[in-house]
Amino acid sequence: MQKNVAILGSTGSVGEQALDAAEQLSMKVTAISANRNYKRVEEQARKFSVEAVAMADEAAAKELKVRLGDTNTRVYSGSEGICEMIRAEKRDVVLNSIIGEAGLLPTLAVIDSGARLALANKESLVVAGEIVTERAQKRGVEILPVDSEHCAIFQCLKSGERKEVKRLLLTASGGPFFGYTKEQLREIGVEQALAHPTWKMGAKITIDSATLMNKGFEVIEAVHLFGVPADRIQVVVHRESIIHSMVEYIDNSVIAQLSAPDMRLCAQYAMTYPDRAEAVIPQLDLFEVGKLTFAKPDMETFSLLSCAMRCIAKGGALPAVLNAANEVAVAEFLRGRISFCEIAESVGATVEELASASESHDLESILAFDREARERIALRLHR
Repeated sequence: MQKNVAILGSTGSVGEQALDAAEQLSMKVTAISANRNYKRVEEQARKFSVEAVAMADEAAAKELKVRLGDTNTRVYSGSEGICEMIRAEKRDVVLNSIIGEAGLLPTLAVIDSGARLALANKESLVVAGEIVTERAQKRGVEILPVDSEHCAIFQCLKSGERKEVKRLLLTASGGPFFGYTKEQLREIGVEQALAHPTWKMGAKITIDSATLMNKGFEVIEAVHLFGVPADRIQVVVHRESIIHSMVEYIDNSVIAQLSAPDMRLCAQYAMTYPDRAEAVIPQLDLFEVGKLTFAKPDMETFSLLSCAMRCIAKGGALPAVLNAANEVAVAEFLRGRISFCEIAESVGATVEELASASESHDLESILAFDREARERIALRLHR
């Protein structure tokens, strides 16, 4: 079970939980990366005696280098520094939990290194899913999903052949505003949107959960990870977050994966696969859970879910446009500059403006549309 692992995005919610799982499993953490929280990275680097760290923020990297001057830890600087650290030495597993489009190039660097990719950065597949999966297949690199839903589907798919799959049933908590009307959503503030009923996550992904954008991204991820078209993926609102997703087979049997809602299990499974290790999360008590409920998502009120499904159906760089516009809109909402409803309205309008992106498939064009989408929505929001 002893493995050499690297954790990218180590100061985020998933990164911290991955480090906790690695520690409990006695894995050797040899490298970590973060954006600018050099104080926390210093603590992690010393605790795990890592060989290398990388900071996306160059000023933070400079400060960290001074702080770790009494160690043998190598410090890499900038976004390219993260990729350089990945390429410097092959690890058994690299878990990428970097937030946003910034995680794409590190994902490609991991694939090129030949290490197993434990992927928690959904934007890698949303922005460039075709490129990522094709390169992984060509290099013979395994991609193990760390999202709870995709980790569940990955496990459920062990019950049959891919040709026998009828539908993927992707569960959703429904977020903090399940059952709200559009009128009620217009009154939502930042504090309310950050109060997720089940999962403890970073601010950006919590807002995405509240708008159901996160579930839209997960549909796009599932298309690329499992080769199932969007029209054979059903989103199911499951408020208890005990069933993490299901697979329906052609004989109408449905296989589900259940556990206590804890991301450490997903990180553990991705790092130890194909083996299972002793639990790092609490045991599921079905008597305490009591009941499991299911409902259809309101895709009219929460329009970003249906927008995401249209984007993946059209393909090309359109999902990248969706992601880029959403990143900008969510950041503006968190700063208190726009309303909750303006997130979906402005993102949807930007996707419509750049509909021609569906015809672009190469990385250079995808990144160009990413930049254009950010510029377009910024202009729209600051008029």
